[in-house]
Amino acid sequence: MGKVLGLAGSPRKGGNTDLLILEFLRGAASKGYETEIIFARELKISPCSECNTCFKTGECVVRDDMDKLYKPLVEADHVVVATPTFFMGPTAQIKAVIDRCQALWAKQYILKFPLRDEDKKIHKGFLIATAALPKGEKVFQGTIAIVQAFFYTLGIKYSGELLFYGVEEKGNILTHKGAVEEAFLAGHRFVS
Repeated sequence: MGKVLGLAGSPRKGGNTDLLILEFLRGAASKGYETEIIFARELKISPCSECNTCFKTGECVVRDDMDKLYKPLVEADHVVVATPTFFMGPTAQIKAVIDRCQALWAKQYILKFPLRDEDKKIHKGFLIATAALPKGEKVFQGTIAIVQAFFYTLGIKYSGELLFYGVEEKGNILTHKGAVEEAFLAGHRFVS
């Protein structure tokens, strides 16, 4: 088996994306996978200072809670990101995590040090996103593009998504018939 790391990006504890990612991870665990969840809202992560030191060292010079994330991000077999959509993109909490992965990008693509052992495994990524706006084709474009770039940086293949429209108030996802069950099944299928 392997490990699925969940990154929860909502600033609201117990909100819609929290419910969905927990069900997704429960689905992955039902197939024997180890799971871990990290709530970005609980971390103190400064923005990237664009000093470009990582272009020379492969390491970020900023010392904060991001130090706790680099190793789990690289060691996970698969990663799932869950985020509400704010202004057509992921929340500031998850975006800070993504931006600070500039050091991993530099390590792999500038300095040419592989992030993972050459294990020949396919590492997969999955996105769960909600939006308050009603259905519309462009609502999630920014979030999808940013998460795809994040997964590329980690050497992870973007392998699916669950997108839910019209979800704003805490608990709204429970009124979307079958949404929670769909998240469980998506996690179950994701690791199959």
